[in-house]
Amino acid sequence: MTRILRDCVDEVGPLPGVSSKTPEVGISCSGIYEISKLLTAAAPLEITLVKVANILPTFLRMRHGAIVIWASEGEPEITASAGVADSRQSGARHTIPPAAMDQIVTTGQPLVIRETSKSELFRADPQPSLSSDTIPITFIGVPLRAAHKLVGTLWIDRFRDSATELRHNEDIRFLTMVADLIGQTIAFHRALSTSGPQIIQLHRKSAEGGRNDPSQNSRAKVDWIVGESPAVRRVLEIVSAVAMTNTTVLLRGESGTGKEFFAQAIHELSPRRKKSFVKLNCAALPEGVLESELFGHEKGAFTGAVSQRAGRFELANGGTLLLDEIGEISPAFQAKLLRVLQEGELERVGGTKTLKVDIRLVCATNKDLEAAVANGEFRADLYYRINVVPIVLPPLRERPGDISRLSKVFLDRFNRENNREHAFTAQALDLISQCYFPGNVRELENCVRRTATLARSKTIVPSDFACQNNQCLSARLWKGDGGGREGKPIDELTRGGTTPAVSPLSTQPGSVSHPEVAPFKACDPNGPACPALSPRLTERDRLIEAMEKVGWVQAKAARMLGLTPRQVGYALRRHNIEMKKF
Repeated sequence: MTRILRDCVDEVGPLPGVSSKTPEVGISCSGIYEISKLLTAAAPLEITLVKVANILPTFLRMRHGAIVIWASEGEPEITASAGVADSRQSGARHTIPPAAMDQIVTTGQPLVIRETSKSELFRADPQPSLSSDTIPITFIGVPLRAAHKLVGTLWIDRFRDSATELRHNEDIRFLTMVADLIGQTIAFHRALSTSGPQIIQLHRKSAEGGRNDPSQNSRAKVDWIVGESPAVRRVLEIVSAVAMTNTTVLLRGESGTGKEFFAQAIHELSPRRKKSFVKLNCAALPEGVLESELFGHEKGAFTGAVSQRAGRFELANGGTLLLDEIGEISPAFQAKLLRVLQEGELERVGGTKTLKVDIRLVCATNKDLEAAVANGEFRADLYYRINVVPIVLPPLRERPGDISRLSKVFLDRFNRENNREHAFTAQALDLISQCYFPGNVRELENCVRRTATLARSKTIVPSDFACQNNQCLSARLWKGDGGGREGKPIDELTRGGTTPAVSPLSTQPGSVSHPEVAPFKACDPNGPACPALSPRLTERDRLIEAMEKVGWVQAKAARMLGLTPRQVGYALRRHNIEMKKF
């Protein structure tokens, strides 16, 4: 066996590019993105791996393939295959020659056989299934690791031709990255299966004995997050599950959706809650200062460094570190950050001593990281490192039932801070619940504070809101500034109407239509080019009707609805509306 393995190593040779820290993005970004969505979906591990195996042929040429997870005794525990006939009966593990499997296990490295018929590893197979004497077949197998332990293999085979040879090295890198993602998912599921009973017990104790232990009840309920909508409940379920592990979390969502509050919830529900929760906004500091803030510095490292200072990584040791706006750091600094995340060690600026750190990392961004990776603005390897469990936070417009509840909380806070006794009328709450709030929860709080500050009495009525006097300037963000409105003074833009800043797509019962739903002079709402939209349709149907009336041209639909083309594109994606081509 040793001779066969030695001969095979000589035959295969080194794998060019496999160890590259910066994989080429062109062929892998979309595939990694789609596979990441499957791996982070709420489904049993067996079903998830079957879906991954079935989607692999979409992104690389292959004949057969399988994902094999081993049990503790080395036998297959989970087998997900694509193109392997009757794999449940024979076991996909046995379609790989034992010698080939042994080499992957022994070396812990990818195994590549360009022609299986010429390999000693495959000639020795008593049941040849991946070899052919007439057609050249290539085999690629990569190891799966979970928590630094070898737990299985991912392998494919395919016919060797000019097309597969051209993408040979890229496909090896792609499979290696997929194996890394699968390994992290396996580790997460195994940790969750171990910690799951603890989570259930925690919530049971919170429900049954919360009155006797207020601190535990408060921690389990994360009462600083206000919301009872299904969207918020789903996010909190994911947060509760992921908090019991050390898995890296990437919080994604629009600005103002409360990413910092959810990061704090992850910390408070985790075993690290007794340690520090440290946060840093990466976009708020220039690169030189950011390095010192994160890694710390030694005395005399630069002008003004009059003493040694610990960085945020050191301060968060044993606890949780939140890196907000992670998508805004420069590519040069991304490489420095990657080393800390990979190896768990750093040196202070101006120092030579290596420091070990143990942190739970939570990242947050409102940036399209996939587009940034494709454009070369964000390192692909760092993206794969932080995008382990992405959690998408819902914008406020997807949780309208929480607006009145949040408004009351913000008004109570304002009253305490300013010794006031303001209260909303039912009509005022109905009005504010119809507003669009492109700035999400942050804009809602500003709206409540502005209204309470300028209210003429203790009771806040609809006429106290800025939108009732057409003075809600943020409405211009979603209505656009077209039709000759650019350059007009503010008082001219805010003169006239008396309606709330509701979304032009909103058709909720009782909502008030805005006179500027179609504010562009180039499009007459009463003319044939912009026929009236039916007021009783749902938002999705209203959007489809608008697109159909203008021949599925987003720019024209935007003018009809009083939106920007970008917002129309976002609405199409949010409602899963497929564009029609003519």
